[in-house]
Amino acid sequence: MRIARFSIDGNVAFGAIEGDKQDELVLNIIKGIPFADFELSGTKVPVSKVRLLPPVLPNKVVAFGRNYAEHARELGNEVPDAPFAFFKPSTSVIGPGDEIQYPSFSEEVHHEAELAVVIGRMCREVPRERVKDVIFGYTCANDITARDVQRREKQWARAKGFDSSCPLGPWVETDLDASDLTIQLTVNGQQRQLGRTSEMTHSIEDLIVNISEAMTLLPGDVILTGTPAGVGPLNVGDEVAVTIEGIGTLTNKVVKRG
Repeated sequence: MRIARFSIDGNVAFGAIEGDKQDELVLNIIKGIPFADFELSGTKVPVSKVRLLPPVLPNKVVAFGRNYAEHARELGNEVPDAPFAFFKPSTSVIGPGDEIQYPSFSEEVHHEAELAVVIGRMCREVPRERVKDVIFGYTCANDITARDVQRREKQWARAKGFDSSCPLGPWVETDLDASDLTIQLTVNGQQRQLGRTSEMTHSIEDLIVNISEAMTLLPGDVILTGTPAGVGPLNVGDEVAVTIEGIGTLTNKVVKRG
């Protein structure tokens, strides 16, 4: 099931996406929230008539760096022996079609296409065999990074956490085997990144076991699983699109920060 969060006539709701053709998709509005038992209301609205929002509002976004060997090497880094985590704040999250605001303190902003895992239940110290039980679904993400700031500052809070640096969407796919999916990114229609989730150094199970040893994960929290090789610069005016097999496409435009 594809679950979207959307706004219509000033109201925010969740809905299940129905249909296959992009111009014919409709939302069957959900009664309640999707992280608990819910019912479909039967009230349907065309996707073309709503504004899609970030599919979740995470309490926290936990991101894992250098989780694709070729990406680590392209930036001159060693492949870490253990998962390497950092955070992006909730204020960095934007949705499909929202604008990526080029930060005033950077002159080198990069794209990073990523598979995002959405947590579906409160959990801590998750055993490997129970990881699938705590996953709600998967969505597309773009870990926008101020690369020059990342190089000169030991902590990545500003480089990775500025406003609009975490596009998510367009919806969450709840029924998916994410172990070997194509992940690609284009800028203005030109392919920049192409990889497969099977190329991760540390698996989704590794990442969730690792971070849940340290902290409680809450429904709606997001885990970013790393990016394939091919990261590169974005400029004001660029349109960047992340496409993941079985999920869909997340598109955003880069604008000058006002």
